[in-house]
Amino acid sequence: MKHQTIARQTTDLSPADIAALRENLRDQLLFRQEQLRRLTAAEPAQDHRTEVRPALAASAYAYMVFVDVRAALLRIADGRYGACQLCQRPIGRELLMIVPQARHCARCRQVREAGR
Repeated sequence: MKHQTIARQTTDLSPADIAALRENLRDQLLFRQEQLRRLTAAEPAQDHRTEVRPALAASAYAYMVFVDVRAALLRIADGRYGACQLCQRPIGRELLMIVPQARHCARCRQVREAGR
């Protein structure tokens, strides 16, 4: 299990943590796929002015999370999971347990959000 060995070197996740996170991410991926399917299949509202914007926002958010979750699963598969995509330092276990698709460590996330 090469991916677990590599990922463990970059973060404090155990093989059991990685397995649980992978399962969580797979569940999220299925949920978001179904959500996107329902959103795109929904009947257009009679009053487009009041319904279109919330539907577009929900669809955009669901797609964004879907992409992030899929990318996290790919990082697990190729052994890059748990490393910050900006500084390459480990993403804390606590953060990954809350947001398993996190791409940045807490420090880089703070810097990015401060720059907005």
